[in-house]
Amino acid sequence: MQSRIFFDIHTHTTYSHGKGSIADNAAAASAAGLEKLGISDHGPGSFSYGIDMRRIPDMRRDIEACRGKYPDLKIELGVEANIINADGSLDISREDQKLFDYIIAGYHYSYLGKKPLKGIAVVVGGWLSRKGITSSQHARNYNTDFMVNTILANKIDIVSHPGDKLDFDIDAIARACGQTDTIMEINDRHHCLTVDGIKTAMKYDVRFIMSSDAHSPEAVGRVENAWKRVQEAGLDPLRIVNYRRV
Repeated sequence: MQSRIFFDIHTHTTYSHGKGSIADNAAAASAAGLEKLGISDHGPGSFSYGIDMRRIPDMRRDIEACRGKYPDLKIELGVEANIINADGSLDISREDQKLFDYIIAGYHYSYLGKKPLKGIAVVVGGWLSRKGITSSQHARNYNTDFMVNTILANKIDIVSHPGDKLDFDIDAIARACGQTDTIMEINDRHHCLTVDGIKTAMKYDVRFIMSSDAHSPEAVGRVENAWKRVQEAGLDPLRIVNYRRV
């Protein structure tokens, strides 16, 4: 398979709720001609499927085994941490963040934060907004604030699928990413950034990345949907850190 990206560092495995092992993802990445693969399973705060931090050594051993089998493929261990708390904290402590090669952070319904009742209200509000049932500027401001606070308060490498699940002000998020050199993801699976989101974000000095967000090995390296949105938005692909002309 030809790919417009030469690395894919947002992939999931059975260490969270992916359908393939690290070895399966590595085999798929090698077959796709990728030069680098990232394993970024969900942070430990995710209900039922977050990683068990005690298994980080096992993940490292699996990666080392794959490095021996695929010497031309660079494999790194990351994590997709959860954003929800308004104070900007993640479900990965500052100390535990050192266990990973890179940090992706995104908002997910699967984590309610330090204030569960408020977290539930955010989830319900997000669902109602997505269905077009209700929307409020107050909720949009709150959602945007906790995302921006997280970007400013942490050393995050990538913000995953910005704009997904809740009503966010992408302009404010892009501005924060520009200030901190945080990469904004164009996610193939979740359809965010959207075309309009890309057009908004590209006004700022931010870098982008296309990711498969693969939950099964056969999706590793596949970014066809993301690439279509890039083209429709008119984004210069040279601003995409893992883009390469085919």
